[in-house]
Parts: sequence; structure tokens; C-alpha cells
Amino acid sequence: MKHLKAFFSVFLIVLSASVLLTDCTKKSSEPENTPRSLSASDSLTIQTAREAFLYGLPLVLMDISRRQMTDMTNNMYAPVNTFRHLSDFPDASFRSVVRPNADTYYSAAMLDLTTEPVVLSLPDTQGRYYMMPMLDAYTNVFTSPGSRTTGTKAGVFLITGPQWTGTVPANMKEIKAPTNMAWLIGRTQVNSKADGEKVVVPLQKKYLLTPLSAYGKTFTPPAGKADPSVPKGSPNDVVEKMPAEEYFNYVNRLLATYPPPADNKEALDKFAAIGIKPGEEFSMAKFSTEVQAAIKNVPEEVLGEIRKYMTNRKVVNGWSAIGGKQGSYGIDYQQRAFVAYMGLGANLAEDAMYPSTAVDSEGNALNGTNKYILHFDKGQTPPANAFWSLTMYDHDGYFIPNPINRYTIGDRSDLKQNKDGSVDIYIQQESPGKEKESNWLPAPAGEFNILMRVYWPKEEMTNGSWKTSPVTKVN
Repeated sequence: MKHLKAFFSVFLIVLSASVLLTDCTKKSSEPENTPRSLSASDSLTIQTAREAFLYGLPLVLMDISRRQMTDMTNNMYAPVNTFRHLSDFPDASFRSVVRPNADTYYSAAMLDLTTEPVVLSLPDTQGRYYMMPMLDAYTNVFTSPGSRTTGTKAGVFLITGPQWTGTVPANMKEIKAPTNMAWLIGRTQVNSKADGEKVVVPLQKKYLLTPLSAYGKTFTPPAGKADPSVPKGSPNDVVEKMPAEEYFNYVNRLLATYPPPADNKEALDKFAAIGIKPGEEFSMAKFSTEVQAAIKNVPEEVLGEIRKYMTNRKVVNGWSAIGGKQGSYGIDYQQRAFVAYMGLGANLAEDAMYPSTAVDSEGNALNGTNKYILHFDKGQTPPANAFWSLTMYDHDGYFIPNPINRYTIGDRSDLKQNKDGSVDIYIQQESPGKEKESNWLPAPAGEFNILMRVYWPKEEMTNGSWKTSPVTKVN
């Protein structure tokens, strides 16, 4: 479990925060405490700095994650271009990250395509659901091989960098990455502990990454290197503690290393006017004392706006709204930054969606002193082409000890239907009785929240026409 806990601390921010993705279309406003004595030019400089901070946030979070996930200081992660497989689920004693997953095993890798392409070899999963989404340095999902897109037969893919112009071998399909950094976040469906051990772990061993020059030859992945300079703490924590001048110089270095998409030119031209430009040095010294003070406050202000939207997110029937861009953002830099901060590594909505709730049908906080039912009419369970689940977390976002060691329930749980074909999920502390226990999601003594995971959602979910029922208190 040691390697699992360490890896989760960086990687599963994807799951701990995906629940918070929202329809963040509202524009950031200038804080009320902006000095009124500033000139129009100074005010524009400060506003540009805010926009540039928001623009660069996904890029910085991705690079911090890259450094942490390829650092072998504690030999807990994986070297670049090498899979790290998670082949176990945490139990109720796990406290390293909030909202852990009990649906899929992970196979993740940080890719560096600067020197040469990397070959991704995938086995025939015999119909087993899996996905291998890849994110560029700007957190856009640029491809997602797997059951939904390429099927479950064996396949070989050549992942190439933006400047590579070589010949693709005949037996491979090229995947052109927009940046030389890419984050591959593979997930494979697990139906039970035994299923994971007997079926999924052997599949994971057949997920292979090989440099093109070594393909077809005996290849031993590199041992990796330790880097004591890698910052400690979650990527969000690192950014929150980073001074503005250091942050903007970090952005400038990354812009030079990972050139932005062509359609970002208008924004980059605007940022360049205040010294935020690929490869340039950003210096606070050239600004007035008042502007320097305002720019120093930019990180706190922008991150505060993001957190405010998180707490004020829209809900439908008590569940977080399904909406807003997810996984591919174009020039919607605000949504891209919000999602990166709240759920770095978010999937395309077509691959997975994560509604959540912490309130009942009357808007009251869910609490284990009560009993609840989540009712699905006949044919109205979460619309998934792959599978769906409901996972129970305590107030702090952790699994809950319970007599049947059940942390999640869903369409793989042998749910019993009512006579009319509907389904009731019993959400409470005590067993609802042996005849109903197959549909029981154990709750803690205090407040709790529930995360719904829907893999490969059907169109009625991605377009928002399907709405889940509220969690109803039983009187």
C-alpha cells in the first residue's frame, strides 16, 4: 500500500476534485479593493496580469505534476515514458487523498516526446472497458484510445511530438501530440477484488510503452533519476505558495518549452505587453510600487475567485450541474484554469462524468442520523455505455468503515429491482434488512456526500437532458 498512497497523493487529484467541475462561464471581476488612484494604463496592466495568471495556471500545474510524478527520490513513482500501474483499491484506513476511486485500476505515465516518438501497445481486452486519454501540456485531452473510440481489440499507436516528421511504421496508427509533454491516464474497469487480481492486473502488464528506436527489440525501461529540487506538496499547494514574479517567470519558461496553440495568439500578444512572453524574463521592478503591490496579490485574488465558484456551483435536484467544457477548452482559458485547479487531468465528458451531492431533496445536508432512498424509475438509472457507480464518502471525503466493507454501489452490484422495474438505493447506517442489503450503500454517523461516476455516458447525459433523482429522506 505504500506506493499506492504516495502515487495517489499527486495523481488522484483527478478524482478527488472532478466532482467540482462546474459551469464556470462567469467572468472574473476586478476586486473591490483595487486602488482608485491607478491610471488606466496601470489598471490594464494589473488586469492583464490576472488574465495571464489564469491562462498559465493549467500549464504550471501540469509541469509541477510532471516533475513530481517522474521524480524517483522515494522510488514511488515512474520514470518518464514508463507506466506506473495502480493495482489495488484503498480501504477505509486510507487518508492520503480525498474521494479515492473504487471502480478502475490506473495505468499512468508522463511522456516526453522531445527526442523521439513513443509506441503504445495495447492488448485485446476481450471486451473489458478501458480508456487511455492523453492530455497535452495545456490540459487538453487530444486523444483517448480505448473502448469508446478504438474498441477493445489489440492496437499499436505511435505517439509523436509536434515537430516529428518521420515515417510511421505500417503496423502503427499515429497520434500527434500538440506538445512534447503528454500525460497518459489509463483506466481499466474492475468489478471486484478477485476480478482485479485475475483479469485486470494481467491486462495491465500488457500495456506497454516503448521508444520507437527500441520497438521490436529487447528493451528495459530506464531506472529514473532522483531530483531533490522537486517541490513538495500537491501542485495546488505549490502554486498557492509561489510568489507572483516567480510564477510568471515559470510561465515564460514553459511557454518557450511547450509553444501554445496557434489560436492562443491574441491572448499571448496581450500578455507580452507586460513581459509575459515565451523565454522572456518577467521583472516586477519595471512597474510602479502600486502596480507591484497589486500584482503580488494576483495569485490570491484569482485562486480565491476559483474557490468561490466552487462553493457556489449550480445544482439540479441536489446534484452538481452537468455542464461546461471538460477536457477540451479551445480559447476558454477561464474554464480550462478552473477545471485544472479543481480536477487536474479531467476526462472528456464523452469518457466520464462525475455528478455529486451532499444534500437531500429538501436541501438539507446528508447525515447518517437519517435514512435515505435514491430512487430510479424503470429505465432511468444513470445512462452509461460502460458502467456507473455511487461512492460514499464521509464529510472529509474518505471511505467509511462498515460491516460489509462496501464503499461503492452500481450496475455491477447485483441490484434488485422493484416489481415495477424501478431501483431503490438504501442510504443509511444500519442494514435495511437482508432482503434489501444488495441495494445498501452504508453511511457514516455524521455528514456525508456521494459521488456518481458514469463511464462512457450516453448522449442524454452529456447533453444534460437526463437528470438524476434527488436523495430523499425517509420519514
